[in-house]
Amino acid sequence: MTKVDIACVVDDDEIYTFTVKRIIGRSEIANKTIFFHNGQAALDFFIANAHNAEALPDLILLDINMPVLDGWQFLAEYVKLVPEMGKKITVFIVSSSIDEEDYARARAIEIVSDFIVKPLTVDHLHEILKRVQEAE
Repeated sequence: MTKVDIACVVDDDEIYTFTVKRIIGRSEIANKTIFFHNGQAALDFFIANAHNAEALPDLILLDINMPVLDGWQFLAEYVKLVPEMGKKITVFIVSSSIDEEDYARARAIEIVSDFIVKPLTVDHLHEILKRVQEAE
């Protein structure tokens, strides 16, 4: 299985991001992982790098419950940037939410590939990598 070049994790939970960093390392799905602690920091990065495909990730793992700019707000703005970006980026929501309304809302957003309930596992990541490669 080929790795993605860059994976992006957008999540404010420091314990989770520490853990997911180790899980991504063990799963060997990415050459590099970038982390943002809220949707605004991630959005600022995407705005600054929209025309720099080499800096952009291949995969975004997005939490929905965060301060400053939550995952839903991030997606609303990110969708506007997609046409400008010279790279296809696969987006997965990774959340502790088990609310059916959140699942339905995620399914209604075309650029969201799936909704995964935390905790993220190596098996989840291998399945995500497989789906990213199929989407290319």
